[in-house]
Amino acid sequence: MLKKLLFLFVLAVLCLTFIPQLTKPSSTLVTVFKLTENPAVIVKGAQGSALTVNISFGEKEVEELLGQLTKPYPLLFVDSDWASRFPHLAEEIKKRSVPVALLGVQGQSYETDLNLFAEQLSQFEKIFAARPLWFRTADEEFPSSLLQQLQKAEINALGSTVQWKEGKLPKASKGEIISVSYHSGGRPKISDVKRLMESRTYQSVEDLLFRPTVKTKKIPQ
Repeated sequence: MLKKLLFLFVLAVLCLTFIPQLTKPSSTLVTVFKLTENPAVIVKGAQGSALTVNISFGEKEVEELLGQLTKPYPLLFVDSDWASRFPHLAEEIKKRSVPVALLGVQGQSYETDLNLFAEQLSQFEKIFAARPLWFRTADEEFPSSLLQQLQKAEINALGSTVQWKEGKLPKASKGEIISVSYHSGGRPKISDVKRLMESRTYQSVEDLLFRPTVKTKKIPQ
Protein backbone atom coordinates (compact mmCIF):
# COMPACT_ATOMS: atom_id res chain seq x y z
CA MET A 1 0.00 0.00 0.00
CA LEU A 2 2.84 2.35 0.91
CA LYS A 3 4.59 1.64 -2.39
CA LYS A 4 1.37 2.36 -4.27
CA LEU A 5 0.93 5.71 -2.51
CA LEU A 6 4.56 6.60 -3.19
CA PHE A 7 4.14 5.75 -6.88
CA LEU A 8 1.02 7.92 -7.14
CA PHE A 9 2.81 10.79 -5.41
CA VAL A 10 5.75 10.64 -7.81
CA LEU A 11 3.38 10.45 -10.80
CA ALA A 12 1.49 13.51 -9.58
CA VAL A 13 4.72 15.49 -9.19
CA LEU A 14 5.80 14.57 -12.72
CA CYS A 15 2.43 15.62 -14.14
CA LEU A 16 2.52 18.96 -12.34
CA THR A 17 6.06 19.57 -13.58
CA PHE A 18 5.87 18.64 -17.25
CA ILE A 19 2.27 18.93 -18.46
CA PRO A 20 2.12 22.74 -18.08
CA GLN A 21 5.27 23.02 -20.18
CA LEU A 22 3.73 20.90 -22.90
CA THR A 23 0.54 22.94 -23.04
CA LYS A 24 2.16 26.34 -22.69
CA PRO A 25 2.36 28.21 -26.05
CA SER A 26 5.84 28.77 -27.38
CA SER A 27 6.96 32.33 -26.65
CA THR A 28 8.62 32.41 -30.06
CA LEU A 29 5.36 31.57 -31.82
CA VAL A 30 3.43 34.10 -29.77
CA THR A 31 5.81 37.02 -30.25
CA VAL A 32 7.21 36.56 -33.73
CA PHE A 33 6.38 34.87 -37.01
CA LYS A 34 10.02 34.69 -38.01
CA LEU A 35 10.49 34.01 -41.70
CA THR A 36 14.17 34.57 -42.32
CA GLU A 37 17.31 33.53 -40.50
CA ASN A 38 19.23 36.58 -41.70
CA PRO A 39 18.00 40.20 -41.92
CA ALA A 40 15.90 40.63 -45.06
CA VAL A 41 12.93 42.59 -46.35
CA ILE A 42 9.89 40.57 -47.36
CA VAL A 43 8.14 42.03 -50.41
CA LYS A 44 6.21 39.09 -51.87
CA GLY A 45 4.47 35.95 -50.69
CA ALA A 46 3.69 32.58 -52.19
CA GLN A 47 -0.02 32.84 -52.88
CA GLY A 48 -3.01 35.16 -52.98
CA SER A 49 -3.11 38.88 -52.19
CA ALA A 50 -2.60 40.90 -49.02
CA LEU A 51 -3.56 44.54 -48.48
CA THR A 52 -1.59 46.85 -46.20
CA VAL A 53 -2.32 50.48 -45.32
CA ASN A 54 0.25 53.02 -44.09
CA ILE A 55 -1.20 55.64 -41.74
CA SER A 56 0.78 58.70 -40.70
CA PHE A 57 -1.63 61.57 -41.41
CA GLY A 58 -5.31 62.45 -41.27
CA GLU A 59 -8.19 62.09 -38.87
CA LYS A 60 -11.51 62.23 -40.71
CA GLU A 61 -10.09 60.34 -43.68
CA VAL A 62 -8.75 57.56 -41.49
CA GLU A 63 -11.96 57.46 -39.48
CA GLU A 64 -13.86 57.01 -42.74
CA LEU A 65 -11.42 54.31 -43.85
CA LEU A 66 -11.87 52.37 -40.60
CA GLY A 67 -15.63 52.53 -41.11
CA GLN A 68 -15.26 50.83 -44.50
CA LEU A 69 -13.06 47.95 -43.35
CA THR A 70 -14.48 44.44 -43.34
CA LYS A 71 -12.89 41.11 -42.50
CA PRO A 72 -10.37 39.91 -43.40
CA TYR A 73 -8.92 43.26 -42.34
CA PRO A 74 -5.88 44.73 -44.06
CA LEU A 75 -2.70 45.10 -42.03
CA LEU A 76 -2.44 48.70 -40.79
CA PHE A 77 1.05 50.18 -40.50
CA VAL A 78 0.62 52.97 -37.96
CA ASP A 79 3.00 55.83 -37.23
CA SER A 80 3.45 56.15 -33.45
CA ASP A 81 3.27 59.96 -33.48
CA TRP A 82 0.01 59.81 -35.43
CA ALA A 83 -1.46 57.34 -32.94
CA SER A 84 -0.45 59.68 -30.09
CA ARG A 85 -2.25 62.60 -31.76
CA PHE A 86 -5.44 60.60 -32.34
CA PRO A 87 -5.78 58.17 -29.41
CA HIS A 88 -9.49 57.67 -30.10
CA LEU A 89 -8.66 56.18 -33.51
CA ALA A 90 -5.94 54.00 -31.98
CA GLU A 91 -8.54 52.77 -29.49
CA GLU A 92 -10.95 52.03 -32.34
CA ILE A 93 -8.29 49.94 -34.07
CA LYS A 94 -7.67 47.99 -30.86
CA LYS A 95 -11.38 47.61 -30.12
CA ARG A 96 -12.05 46.07 -33.53
CA SER A 97 -8.92 43.88 -33.36
CA VAL A 98 -7.63 45.20 -36.68
CA PRO A 99 -4.08 43.87 -37.17
CA VAL A 100 -1.60 46.67 -36.62
CA ALA A 101 2.13 47.09 -37.24
CA LEU A 102 4.70 49.86 -36.79
CA LEU A 103 5.25 52.40 -39.55
CA GLY A 104 8.54 54.26 -39.47
CA VAL A 105 9.84 57.34 -41.24
CA GLN A 106 12.28 57.60 -44.16
CA GLY A 107 14.87 54.84 -44.08
CA GLN A 108 17.86 57.20 -44.08
CA SER A 109 16.69 58.69 -40.76
CA TYR A 110 17.67 55.48 -38.99
CA GLU A 111 21.25 55.90 -40.17
CA THR A 112 21.34 59.43 -38.75
CA ASP A 113 19.68 58.56 -35.43
CA LEU A 114 20.46 55.04 -34.21
CA ASN A 115 18.02 55.40 -31.28
CA LEU A 116 15.06 56.37 -33.44
CA PHE A 117 13.69 52.87 -33.99
CA ALA A 118 13.87 51.99 -30.28
CA GLU A 119 12.00 55.19 -29.39
CA GLN A 120 9.27 54.54 -31.95
CA LEU A 121 8.92 50.94 -30.83
CA SER A 122 8.58 51.95 -27.18
CA GLN A 123 5.91 54.51 -28.07
CA PHE A 124 4.00 51.97 -30.16
CA GLU A 125 4.05 49.39 -27.35
CA LYS A 126 2.68 51.91 -24.86
CA ILE A 127 -0.19 52.83 -27.17
CA PHE A 128 -1.18 49.37 -28.38
CA ALA A 129 0.03 47.32 -25.39
CA ALA A 130 1.72 44.85 -27.74
CA ARG A 131 4.92 44.41 -29.69
CA PRO A 132 4.41 44.66 -33.46
CA LEU A 133 5.14 41.66 -35.63
CA TRP A 134 5.96 43.80 -38.66
CA PHE A 135 7.81 47.05 -39.41
CA ARG A 136 7.97 49.18 -42.54
CA THR A 137 9.74 52.45 -43.29
CA ALA A 138 7.78 55.18 -45.06
CA ASP A 139 9.85 54.83 -48.25
CA GLU A 140 10.44 51.07 -47.89
CA GLU A 141 14.19 51.62 -47.69
CA PHE A 142 15.85 49.57 -44.94
CA PRO A 143 19.47 50.42 -44.06
CA SER A 144 21.51 47.45 -42.89
CA SER A 145 21.83 48.89 -39.38
CA LEU A 146 18.04 49.07 -39.13
CA LEU A 147 17.67 45.49 -40.32
CA GLN A 148 20.03 44.41 -37.57
CA GLN A 149 17.91 46.20 -34.97
CA LEU A 150 14.77 44.55 -36.31
CA GLN A 151 16.41 41.14 -36.19
CA LYS A 152 17.45 41.69 -32.58
CA ALA A 153 13.93 42.84 -31.66
CA GLU A 154 12.42 39.82 -33.48
CA ILE A 155 10.33 42.04 -35.75
CA ASN A 156 9.97 41.31 -39.46
CA ALA A 157 10.72 43.94 -42.13
CA LEU A 158 7.85 44.09 -44.63
CA GLY A 159 7.95 46.00 -47.87
CA SER A 160 5.39 45.65 -50.65
CA THR A 161 5.07 44.34 -54.18
CA VAL A 162 2.90 47.25 -55.33
CA GLN A 163 2.65 50.79 -53.91
CA TRP A 164 -0.76 51.91 -55.11
CA LYS A 165 -2.05 55.49 -54.94
CA GLU A 166 -5.23 55.84 -56.99
CA GLY A 167 -6.67 55.48 -60.47
CA LYS A 168 -6.15 52.28 -62.45
CA LEU A 169 -6.13 49.17 -60.28
CA PRO A 170 -2.96 47.06 -60.33
CA LYS A 171 -3.08 43.78 -62.19
CA ALA A 172 -3.39 40.89 -59.74
CA SER A 173 -0.28 38.79 -59.26
CA LYS A 174 0.40 35.70 -57.16
CA GLY A 175 1.65 36.51 -53.67
CA GLU A 176 1.31 40.28 -54.05
CA ILE A 177 1.53 42.64 -51.09
CA ILE A 178 -0.24 45.91 -51.92
CA SER A 179 0.39 49.07 -49.92
CA VAL A 180 -1.79 52.19 -49.73
CA SER A 181 -0.61 55.30 -47.89
CA TYR A 182 -2.39 57.98 -45.88
CA HIS A 183 0.36 60.58 -45.41
CA SER A 184 0.82 64.35 -45.52
CA GLY A 185 1.74 64.23 -49.20
CA GLY A 186 -1.62 62.80 -50.22
CA ARG A 187 -4.36 60.29 -49.52
CA PRO A 188 -6.47 58.21 -51.91
CA LYS A 189 -10.20 58.81 -52.07
CA ILE A 190 -12.22 56.36 -50.02
CA SER A 191 -14.09 55.41 -53.21
CA ASP A 192 -10.79 54.37 -54.82
CA VAL A 193 -9.82 52.35 -51.75
CA LYS A 194 -13.20 50.62 -51.86
CA ARG A 195 -12.61 49.69 -55.51
CA LEU A 196 -9.26 48.23 -54.57
CA MET A 197 -10.70 46.27 -51.65
CA GLU A 198 -13.47 44.88 -53.85
CA SER A 199 -11.19 44.05 -56.78
CA ARG A 200 -9.92 40.73 -55.36
CA THR A 201 -10.04 38.40 -52.39
CA TYR A 202 -7.51 39.30 -49.72
CA GLN A 203 -5.95 37.26 -46.96
CA SER A 204 -3.75 38.01 -44.00
CA VAL A 205 -0.05 38.64 -44.51
CA GLU A 206 0.69 35.54 -42.41
CA ASP A 207 -1.45 33.35 -44.70
CA LEU A 208 0.12 34.94 -47.77
CA LEU A 209 3.56 34.09 -46.44
CA PHE A 210 2.81 30.52 -45.34
CA ARG A 211 5.33 29.41 -47.94
CA PRO A 212 7.14 32.73 -48.40
CA THR A 213 9.19 33.99 -51.27
CA VAL A 214 11.67 36.37 -49.68
CA LYS A 215 13.37 39.15 -51.62
CA THR A 216 15.44 42.09 -50.47
CA LYS A 217 14.94 45.71 -51.34
CA LYS A 218 17.81 48.16 -51.86
CA ILE A 219 19.83 48.72 -48.70
CA PRO A 220 21.45 52.16 -48.77
CA GLN A 221 25.13 52.14 -48.01
